[in-house]
Amino acid sequence: MNDTGKAYFLKILNAGFRLDDRKSDEFRKLKIIRGCSKTAEGSAELFLGETHVIAGVKFSIEVPFPDTPDEGVLMVNVEQSPVASPEFEEGPPTIEAIELSRVVDRGLRESKAIDLKGLCITPGEKVWSVSVDIVTLNDDGNLLDACGLAALAALQDARFPKVVDGKPDYHELTEEKLVLSELPIPVTVYKYGESLIIDPLHEEEVLADARLTVTTLSSGEICALQKGFDGTLSIDSIDKMIELSLKKSKELRSELKKELN
Repeated sequence: MNDTGKAYFLKILNAGFRLDDRKSDEFRKLKIIRGCSKTAEGSAELFLGETHVIAGVKFSIEVPFPDTPDEGVLMVNVEQSPVASPEFEEGPPTIEAIELSRVVDRGLRESKAIDLKGLCITPGEKVWSVSVDIVTLNDDGNLLDACGLAALAALQDARFPKVVDGKPDYHELTEEKLVLSELPIPVTVYKYGESLIIDPLHEEEVLADARLTVTTLSSGEICALQKGFDGTLSIDSIDKMIELSLKKSKELRSELKKELN
């Protein structure tokens, strides 16, 4: 969008409107389909408006890291598939893909939602490793929140495989589910001048001055923060962004629980 287009967008935004007539604090329709993969131990396909991602969970038995011999392993990887956007290309992960992975990983890790010690089989020898792989299928804005929510939905769906002779049998899943003690919900707030919005369309997202991803627990405690784009944020702006994130995280947490039932 050129400078004229940006000026027009800012004008309608300041008047309280969005490109798709949503309110500034309104998410697009969220749809989650769990169990969409027959080869993953847990999976979820997530639609946030036209933004579309899929997440899968794989379990494996590994040797623990030397500095955490009694803890399991958690890994998150996001792949920006070229089918999702003409801006994405085949090859090594981009800076954007690495950031997506780290933001999702940090929210899960810092929330202590997964009891890593509970994944220990034999201290110093065997632990469960939990890998969360996320693939973007269509980018129409707000991949940060979409990927974080898809990861949570897939983890809610995950069941451990049967272990035969010390090895996972991926052809037979048990009824034992991965326990999540928390649902760390990411909500990214985008700043345009003095205006704040959430869940932007791609056309809106690229015009933002700055963004702040706030991942919170059900208690309202913040477990992760990630600032993005070049614009600066004042203390007052940060306070308002956190307040908006907390408000919307309650709604999204209810959606995740409702979708599970």
